[in-house]
Amino acid sequence: MMTDPIADMLARIRNALMARHKTVEVPASKLKLEIARILKEEGYVEDYEFVQEGPQGKIVITLKYDENRRPVIAGLKRVSKPGRRIYAGVKKLPRVMGGLGIAIISTSRGIMTDHEARRRRVGGEILCEIW
Repeated sequence: MMTDPIADMLARIRNALMARHKTVEVPASKLKLEIARILKEEGYVEDYEFVQEGPQGKIVITLKYDENRRPVIAGLKRVSKPGRRIYAGVKKLPRVMGGLGIAIISTSRGIMTDHEARRRRVGGEILCEIW
């Protein structure tokens, strides 16, 4: 039993980037699929694919590197944890790296980036930051 599946996903991505792997596999869930979707939309990963395998399935994430084989993702940070939830209103949403990175927010209208949450004028739980 895993206590923090999102932190596990971020750790797997971080470890795969450090080892310069092309892909990384993560146990699937609806929340992790939404995070993978946002990472693809924002250009941090090449692609992701849901593979039905066993009762849960898995997500295969294709990582993205620049022309010098450096990872596009410079850092990943879990903000809200099971032991300490972090919430922010629309006016208090974080700006990651002065707006160069993204924060992934869980709102009443779904999972979205901090930019999208500001545009829609909603706050929520700050899941993680990526830059």
